[in-house]
Amino acid sequence: MPKRHHHHVYVVQLSKDVLYERKFVKCNPDYDPLKPCVYVGMTGLDPDARFDKHKAGVRANRYVLKYGQRLLPKLYECYNPMPYAAACEMEVELAIALREAGYGVWQA
Repeated sequence: MPKRHHHHVYVVQLSKDVLYERKFVKCNPDYDPLKPCVYVGMTGLDPDARFDKHKAGVRANRYVLKYGQRLLPKLYECYNPMPYAAACEMEVELAIALREAGYGVWQA
């Protein structure tokens, strides 16, 4: 039986308060204020479960812990699920594409 793909990329909308973080602003010099600020991640879990872990402080990105508001499935659902290696690549590619589209992006 073939192995089931279970890795996902996901996008979390961040509060605009993240724009008070100098490091975030520095990484997004072409940010369009009309677009959301987001975090792009990759997980072997369901994206909803991973978001809940971020908000609970479990292996959390500090920007998601402090500023995370909700998932933005329209930006990532079409890619999931996928193999681990593909998810690793897609996490970076999606972050780059969103940043080029004017989003404020954090991807670790």
